[in-house]
Amino acid sequence: HRSVGRIDRPRTEQQGLTVDKLDPHTPDLTQRNIEAIAELFPMVVTETLDGDGNPTRAIDFDALRQELSDHIVEGPQERYQLDWPGKRAAAFAANAPIAKTLRPVREESVDFDTTKNLFIEGDNLDALKLLQESYLGKVTLIYIDPPYNTGNDFIYDDDFAETSAEYLSHSGQKSETGDRLVANPESNGRFHSNWLSMMYSRLKLARGLLTDNGVIIAAIGDNERANLRALLDQVFGAQNFISDVVWHGGRKNDSRYVSNGTEYMLIYARNEMRLSELGVRWREPKAGLDAALTQAASIWTARQSDEDAAIQWKAWLKKKKSAGEITDAVARYDQLQPGTGRPMSTYRDITWPGRGGAVYEVLHPVTGNPVSFPKTGWRFKKDEMDRRIAAGRIWFGEDESSIPRGIIFLDETGDQVAISVFEQDRKAASTDMRHLMGEIVFENPKDRRVLARWFRLVTSGRKDAVILDFFAGSGSTAHAVMDLNAADGGNRRYIIVQLDEAVDHPDYDTIASVARERLRRAGQQVKQTAGMLGTDLDVGFRSLHVATTNMADTLATADDLGQHALSDAIASVRSDRTDEDLLFQVMLGRGLDLGESIAVDEISGCRVLAVADNALIACFADDVADEVVRAMADRRPLRAVFLDAGFTSDAARINAEQIFRELSPETTVEAI
Repeated sequence: HRSVGRIDRPRTEQQGLTVDKLDPHTPDLTQRNIEAIAELFPMVVTETLDGDGNPTRAIDFDALRQELSDHIVEGPQERYQLDWPGKRAAAFAANAPIAKTLRPVREESVDFDTTKNLFIEGDNLDALKLLQESYLGKVTLIYIDPPYNTGNDFIYDDDFAETSAEYLSHSGQKSETGDRLVANPESNGRFHSNWLSMMYSRLKLARGLLTDNGVIIAAIGDNERANLRALLDQVFGAQNFISDVVWHGGRKNDSRYVSNGTEYMLIYARNEMRLSELGVRWREPKAGLDAALTQAASIWTARQSDEDAAIQWKAWLKKKKSAGEITDAVARYDQLQPGTGRPMSTYRDITWPGRGGAVYEVLHPVTGNPVSFPKTGWRFKKDEMDRRIAAGRIWFGEDESSIPRGIIFLDETGDQVAISVFEQDRKAASTDMRHLMGEIVFENPKDRRVLARWFRLVTSGRKDAVILDFFAGSGSTAHAVMDLNAADGGNRRYIIVQLDEAVDHPDYDTIASVARERLRRAGQQVKQTAGMLGTDLDVGFRSLHVATTNMADTLATADDLGQHALSDAIASVRSDRTDEDLLFQVMLGRGLDLGESIAVDEISGCRVLAVADNALIACFADDVADEVVRAMADRRPLRAVFLDAGFTSDAARINAEQIFRELSPETTVEAI
């Protein structure tokens, strides 16, 4: 949010007066406008050639027209971009409205009244649209592991070839055959196009949910890796690319040519410049650090001599590194400082990286002769070098023939930057799933330890982060969030979305039902493992289903309404919907967090629902008496909502408004 009415104080001489050259030209409004449009719609920015033939940024007006239109815009134009048949329709699908809502299902939930986690069952395109008001700019991290488009997978069956009115009209329906998914075999001429269209509309919607310093991680295999990166470049902007992380998951000896046992994680920032402004640096603890420091202290205490301790230390490091219990980031500290026994590394280069470093003599502490001088000069000025030598931070060889090096101590470097290639056997995740569920009910689940590692990196300093996964699968993301919170005391929240895709299993009918059961068991396991520290852990979730709107379709002409149908046309709410269903639709429409606390009271026979300590209060009874209205007004809520049909007459409605005007004039009163 921009500050309003802020006045910048002039700089004083002490602050440092700066003098800027005046530009004789007025501001380049075209470029300024392009930058403004790029912030709102990065996917419409492209490249063109200026008058001198040089590449420059420009706006793809056809794409911009599509962003601002409620129908598919025609008119292809040659330009540099990723293009495919159906792209315009996919952009239209992302913007088209839907008449749907999220229905809470208490019996599927865990700790419904207290949890802030959300498990949404349904099409993720619909779910992302429904979340736009409540979570716009509030999601810290998005992790997705979409279908890899191998020719055997299924893609979401989006209907793009229709107008906005048609889309709105059919939004509560499945296909005529009742199917939600369609096969996308490689024999299909639109094999890649279908997959790209499916991803494009969802990524466009997902981008808007991220905070300005938010991040998206998209896991992908070889088939669509190149296309997905190009797609993410369009949606998020190539300038916001952070890394293409390679996950080597094990050797495949049945491969004909090369073992392609790798997967990739494409990482993009919502706004990388904002991350830089905030000074964000991703760091992680060195694996095996604590164990190494403990062992070094033990060896030093029991040593027969300094030389004996040094030999034992190097042997221990070699053994643990071979076993995979420590990494090279710890193993390189293979020396013990004489006199203290602190593990240290003496391999830090203290010469200037280019040419033009400091020039002066450094005397060897034993021989007293000048040491060999590096061709590029020293990295430090002489006074800094003298300070480091006095502090024991410079290593010297046996004589002056060696160039000195810097000393780094292991206990001072507990964190490290992650590298873009790592190895983690995928079999461990399947084994964990079998131990948790008693059998494998989901093939190739993601390793929650890998996810927790990257979640920790990205959300460092933001332990209240909101993490979204709209291709949830078996729920590995949610499981990883619970593990991470248990490990570091965080209160991160998750929102996961999974289609009600059928599975062939005697105990579970859909992938979503598998994931919910996994999270129930995982939550109990995490809490038991944490012991006393797990008392306040949120291991629950609110189960919500994407469903048709709660409001009944009462639009009809007089000719269509016979006498027998008049009574059915009176009610504005579907007969199978509850007051809690209505409450969640109101929360979605008003942009309220769906994880807010909900209190239910009964006043004069009417159920009254209060959200977030009376920020919103609602009563959807068919007949709301004055005493109910008065009790609600006494709580002085920010917003009060009733059913329009809950007032027996216009006078009753006016009377309710008057009660609020007298007792709580700041309350916004609404009827639906």
